[in-house]
Amino acid sequence: MASKIKVEVKDTAPLTERPWTRHYDPGVPATLIYPKVPLQAMLDDAAESNPNATATIFFNRKRTYKSISDAAWRFANGLRRLGVKKGDRVGLVLPNTPQFVIAFYGALRAGATVVPCNPRYTAPEMQHQLADSGATVVVVLSRLYPLVKAARAGTSVEHVIVTNIKEEMPPLLRMLFTLAKEKKDGHRQPFAGDPGAVAFRDVLAASADPFDVGTRTDDLALLQYTGGTTGISKGAMLSHRALVANTLQCRSWFTNLRDGQSTAMAVMPFFHVYGLTVVMSLAVQCAAAMVLEPQLDLEHLLKDVQRHRPQMFCGAPIIYNAINNSPLAKKYDLRSIEACISGSAPLLIDTHRKFVELTGAKLVEGYGLTEAAPVTHSNPLFGEGKQKVGTIGVPFPDVESKVVDLETGEREMPAGESGELIVRGPQLMDGYYRRPDETALTLRNGWLYTGDIATVDEEGYVAIVDRKKEMIIVSGFNVYPREVEEALVTHPAVLDAAAIGVPHPIKGEEVKAFVVLKPGATVTADELRAHSAERLASFKRPHEIEFRQSLPKTLIGKTLRKELAAEERAKREITVPA
Repeated sequence: MASKIKVEVKDTAPLTERPWTRHYDPGVPATLIYPKVPLQAMLDDAAESNPNATATIFFNRKRTYKSISDAAWRFANGLRRLGVKKGDRVGLVLPNTPQFVIAFYGALRAGATVVPCNPRYTAPEMQHQLADSGATVVVVLSRLYPLVKAARAGTSVEHVIVTNIKEEMPPLLRMLFTLAKEKKDGHRQPFAGDPGAVAFRDVLAASADPFDVGTRTDDLALLQYTGGTTGISKGAMLSHRALVANTLQCRSWFTNLRDGQSTAMAVMPFFHVYGLTVVMSLAVQCAAAMVLEPQLDLEHLLKDVQRHRPQMFCGAPIIYNAINNSPLAKKYDLRSIEACISGSAPLLIDTHRKFVELTGAKLVEGYGLTEAAPVTHSNPLFGEGKQKVGTIGVPFPDVESKVVDLETGEREMPAGESGELIVRGPQLMDGYYRRPDETALTLRNGWLYTGDIATVDEEGYVAIVDRKKEMIIVSGFNVYPREVEEALVTHPAVLDAAAIGVPHPIKGEEVKAFVVLKPGATVTADELRAHSAERLASFKRPHEIEFRQSLPKTLIGKTLRKELAAEERAKREITVPA
């Protein structure tokens, strides 16, 4: 049965207004109608229209949309029993598991705002996010319970809901996991008797009776944390309206998807807005099966592709590159894959070529950012001759973009000349939570200033040139230099520090730090790495550390990271053999 919440087309905008739409694939509209429904209505629709369609595949155990929807209603009622009210914050510290899907939609049905948290965070990083968001409930995988237990001090967290990854495994695997891996890998964590700690299965003991909490489309659905110009993580406020819009924009782009019949690889983490919208929300909208990958285990991933025959495989360059360079890839049949959008980091031309040769899939580069829920641009997926490798493609339906001068941000640049990329559309955030100054810098006159330097050609295709902000992207994760620097300078031997991104063949970039020691102090690079490991997630830690007598500064004392980066580029060019 067809979905009720579907792509509906408005009158097409004139080509003079949006000339790039002439490059869209056949069937992709220039503009859509967006229903005034909350995001969780898509799960209601999938469960009603396609109740027996597979929703999740987790270690080969399948659950239908009706089963997942019923569990989400139980979770919603369970949250109400814990006192969760409309507008409360519910944090999720979970990998891609059925529990994430159930807790996410259950929290929305209870009227809560979801706060997805990166499970790789350290306790101080997690504590900041929970405290800033005002989360009162956190759902966590048992292995990560000690992290949340340490992070909840000084926050508003009243209840911690704990689930073991084995709870959604098939029975035989669950038994083997209990015997061989549960205790050894740290999944068996005692929490009984801890204040506010409760088992996920006990929350699910509530009824599955639906109720209407009165969610409006302008209500906040998601507080998605991202870094900023200050380096301090801040919450992008994404409404139900914005997330519904971006989900339907994505659906319009994937013209190969069929309601209740398609399958998607879910390897991009759902705690990242890319995985949340382009994989989970899109799959739910068309009642597609999600093959859930809780971590990037390459052989397990390849086996799942061969076994479950997905048509859609959205990922990051690090994933496509890992497949390209693995001898395992040729052992498995990957030819079911039809369509892939690559995001989170630049897609190298060589990575694109090898993956297409290996799978026969249509792989295109797209672009987005947390503040836009996230996708704003993509290369067309299926139209021959419409893909421009090395660009992020053209704006999505109902998205406008332009490149403006870096000085005023108001003068539009001619084709081919670089400037800051700005965008507007129905999927933009409402602002940063409790950060009006940062919001005013990013949202101006209805436009979102991306902080990325780009060019646009005469056909409307955009290419990213550089970052205006000095963000480092490691394996698709954002790293902000100040976070690294502040962690390093807490060491008693360190006087000053600076961090930059340096090229890495697999990760895209990794962190390099420049460190100035206090007079007479001594410390080794390994000791500083161990120090940073206590304070930073693994992808944020500096892999290279260079000791210096001083760092380049401006007259007012600001570290010139760009100068350090230029020196590093020059040094690496010299050391590359001819």
